[in-house]
Amino acid sequence: MSGGTAYTVHGSGRPVVLVAGAGGTGRIWEHHQVPALTAAGHQVITFDHGTAGSRPGHVAAAVRQLLTELRLPPCPLVGHSLGALAIQELLLTDPHLASGAVLAATRGRPDAVGDALARAEAAYAEAGSRLPPEYEAFVRMVQNLSPRTLADENAVAQWLDLFEIAALSGTSAAVHRPRPPAADRLAAYARITTPLLVVGFADDMLAPAHLSREVAAAIPGARYTQLADTGHLGFLERPDAFNSVLLDFLATLPTLPTTDPGASRVH
Repeated sequence: MSGGTAYTVHGSGRPVVLVAGAGGTGRIWEHHQVPALTAAGHQVITFDHGTAGSRPGHVAAAVRQLLTELRLPPCPLVGHSLGALAIQELLLTDPHLASGAVLAATRGRPDAVGDALARAEAAYAEAGSRLPPEYEAFVRMVQNLSPRTLADENAVAQWLDLFEIAALSGTSAAVHRPRPPAADRLAAYARITTPLLVVGFADDMLAPAHLSREVAAAIPGARYTQLADTGHLGFLERPDAFNSVLLDFLATLPTLPTTDPGASRVH
C-alpha cells in the first residue's frame, strides 16, 4: 500500500509503471503485458487507481504519489485510455518523473461520438436502471473489440464470458468507456518534451485512432504507431503486436539505475 494505493511489483530490473484505463484495475495488465516486460528484464509496477468516474487529473495525482513514495528513478509510464490521459497531464506538471511514456487509445480533445456516448451513459445512470448482464456483455463486446475478433466465433464466446462475468460482478467499468476530455488539450500537450510513443487501435470506437494520431502530432518528437484489427482493448486483443511495439520503444530509452520499491505485493 502506498498512501492508500494498492500496488503490485512484478519481477526485478528496470522499472516500468502501467496505468490502467477506466475502472483502474491493475490486474488487466497481468496476463499479457507483465510476462512480456518481466521476461525482457523490467520490473513492472501495477496499481489500482479507483473507479470509472475518475478524472485524468485525479489519476495523474495517484501516479505522482506512487512514483514519489516508491522513490523510483525517472522511468517509463505506460497508460491505456484514461491512464494515458492521466500520463499526458502528469508530463505537463512533473516531467522529471518519467523517462518516456507509451500512450495507448488516447485523445487530446472531445469529439461528437464520445460526447454522445457520455451523455447517453450519464442519462442511463441517472435513470437508475441496469441492463441484464447478458445484454451489457454484448454491448461492451461490440464497443471494445474489432470486426476481425467479432467474426471469430470462438473468440466471441470467450469474450462474452469475460464481459458477462464483469457485468455480474459490477466491474465492467474496468474494460470500457473512457471519459472524453472536457476541453481541447492539444495546444497544452505541445509543451511535453518526454520521449513518447502513441499507439492507436485502428477499429477503436471509444478512442478513435485519428484522435490518438492528433496527440502524437501535437507533441514534438512523439512517435505514432497504429495497430490493425484492434478495438479499444487492442492491448488484450492483439497482445503480441502491442507488446512488440512497446518493447521496441522501451529499448530506445536511456538505461537508468534500478531500484527496489518493496515486496511483490504490499497491502
